[in-house]
Amino acid sequence: MKTILYIFLGGGLGSVFRFLTSKIIPVAKGAFPWPTLFVNLFGCLLIGILIGWALKANLLRSDLYLFATVGFCGGLTTFSTFSAEGLEFLKTGNYTTFLSYALLSLIGGLIMVVLGFSLIRLTNS
Repeated sequence: MKTILYIFLGGGLGSVFRFLTSKIIPVAKGAFPWPTLFVNLFGCLLIGILIGWALKANLLRSDLYLFATVGFCGGLTTFSTFSAEGLEFLKTGNYTTFLSYALLSLIGGLIMVVLGFSLIRLTNS
């Protein structure tokens, strides 16, 4: 039960961080969704760092790891918003923006996870 509470609290904090980011970086309707891209790439970088740290410290099953990854990163990043924004670009015929957003999100996300993980590995060398 304690673990579920930690995940719940982390998810709430991640969601609030995402919401505040969307207020700090406003976007006009139909414009490129920079706030969503930012939180998704940041969340990918952070989860890469956390995975590297947890593997190094043998903490993959710890409450802190679950709070930070499943909770905070899960609440912060948002595949549903990415998908809804992508659909809006497709519906309006804005295929170039859709393609650039999808590629930046998917490839950029993978790169950020690898970068975060690699940063932790480099600090241990």
